[in-house]
Amino acid sequence: MQTIKAVVGVLRNKNQEILIAQRRKSQFMGGFWELPGGKIENEESPEQAIIRELNEELGIQVKHSSLHQTMVHHYEDRIVELSIYNINQYQNTPIGLEGQAIAWARVTDLNNHQLLPTMRAFIHSITLPNKYWITPSDQHQSDEWMSKFEQKLTSGIGLIQLRSKTILNSEFITELYNKCKHNSVKLLLNTANKTFNEPSSDGWHLTTNEMLQLDKRPCTKDKLLGVSTHNLTEALKAQSIGADFVVISPVQATQTHPDTIPIGWDSAIDVVDKLNIPVYFLGGMRIKDLEKTRKIGAQGIAGVSAF
Repeated sequence: MQTIKAVVGVLRNKNQEILIAQRRKSQFMGGFWELPGGKIENEESPEQAIIRELNEELGIQVKHSSLHQTMVHHYEDRIVELSIYNINQYQNTPIGLEGQAIAWARVTDLNNHQLLPTMRAFIHSITLPNKYWITPSDQHQSDEWMSKFEQKLTSGIGLIQLRSKTILNSEFITELYNKCKHNSVKLLLNTANKTFNEPSSDGWHLTTNEMLQLDKRPCTKDKLLGVSTHNLTEALKAQSIGADFVVISPVQATQTHPDTIPIGWDSAIDVVDKLNIPVYFLGGMRIKDLEKTRKIGAQGIAGVSAF
């Protein structure tokens, strides 16, 4: 089966809309909408390819770009290895130089278009934040616990996992959810006896054991679903049941689990390279590790005390 290596770019305008292009009818998957880009030529680096492709397709000159995500998609007759780049700075106004239709679309409106399969996986990677805070798993209503929670709401954290090994009072969960909503923070529940119908949440986070018992997505697609994983096999299983993102751990040694052998950066990077959905690194992470994780295509870092 043919393997195609390609690059695409994420261009945003002043309204934070994203530029998408429609594939011509004569092309593979003609009529579908995608990010602009194309194949990597022989002896060409991905960075060189994104500069050339966007100049040829849109007439722009890329001045600064950064790797956003990598993914692999299997079609019936080909495999596409895709590198997605944020186009942070460019010159000229984009136009469809190859006769393709182009459009600026809000992230919330992307699903109104007939998108390539790779585009659907990409949407979560641009809407999820790069930091995922996991709450301490006990003493939830103590002053110390609540103080930590309140502090995270105003410190740039966009996604919180409410973690508890015991059943929590629904009124307490609603209180936390309302606080998150007021601060534009998403709250996922990783609590005992999940029903996936709890109203006061933006989604759920599965433990590895919970995920391994499932063969399909347990919640609707308008909610977020995260999964804890510890190796590539588990991460691929999470993706197969429809998870929106995974957390891989422990990447590095941790003080809380000193006897657990970390999987290391190489194994964690392998998960990023093999999955099409966002990946957070957990275990021994610190805020200084965020830039490194982003450069290798991971979504970001997760932790209880990482930030």
